[in-house]
Amino acid sequence: MNALVPPRAARAAARVGPRWLRARPWVQAGFSAVWLAPLGRWLHGVPGCVFHCYSCPLSAVACPVGVLANYAALLPVCWEVPYLLIGTLLTVAAVSGSLTCGWACPFGFLQDGLAKLARPKVRLPNGLSHVRYLVLVGLVVVLPAYLGARGVPFEHQRISICRLCPAGALEAGLPYSLSSVLGGHGWLMSTSKVVILVGFIGAALFSYRPWCKVFCPLGGFLALFNRWSLFHLRFQSGECVACNQCRSRCAMGVKVDLKVNTSGCIRCLECTTCGALEPALARPSRAPGPG
Repeated sequence: MNALVPPRAARAAARVGPRWLRARPWVQAGFSAVWLAPLGRWLHGVPGCVFHCYSCPLSAVACPVGVLANYAALLPVCWEVPYLLIGTLLTVAAVSGSLTCGWACPFGFLQDGLAKLARPKVRLPNGLSHVRYLVLVGLVVVLPAYLGARGVPFEHQRISICRLCPAGALEAGLPYSLSSVLGGHGWLMSTSKVVILVGFIGAALFSYRPWCKVFCPLGGFLALFNRWSLFHLRFQSGECVACNQCRSRCAMGVKVDLKVNTSGCIRCLECTTCGALEPALARPSRAPGPG
């Protein structure tokens, strides 16, 4: 296969691909340390840009999904706009798109680790990624607003994104329940939360990043900006030899050789090993190549 790759493409693959791949787990671990920094709860009013439960004992910043759902529940009662949240997410999305999903999200990092523990993997249909937007609109905005209009505060809503969230079950429900049991008290986490947690772990073992691909409303929102963000993937048609390496290395199932910077991409940069794709920080160009 290497004999089919032009010298320039081979040099690009040797220069860019392995370097990114070696650095990525360390970058993910570093960001996880930031989100789990023992800073207490004084930053909980500051929304982060990654999916991480703010109820976690180690959480340093607020979960943007939980913040948005809380504000949605208030809208029918009082007009409160989360300007800081909106500004944070729009800035991150405009600059990097879903780059934070592949490089900075602790929940994505966890799924990457779980994916290495079992083989083979079940490839989820790409069409399931649209479920993320149903979750974003339905569970994060519409349902909290509807129940809030009926006088039910978000923390008392029996069906909500936070109650159905596997991050909440793993990062908050599990440690608090174990602490309660060790302290001589009962198990705190509900049966439904336990089922969600077990189901998520099972799915993450045998399918790559199932939460990110199918359910994550934050990842879905950030991915909408992939085609226009400053950081993007640039396709160099002159370097492509149709080796299919970029597509085969994409665990998310994106057909990178046909269309780059799609909403299904988490920008892990695995596809850059072929040399025809490279990361770029500039306004996306309309050079010839896949859409």
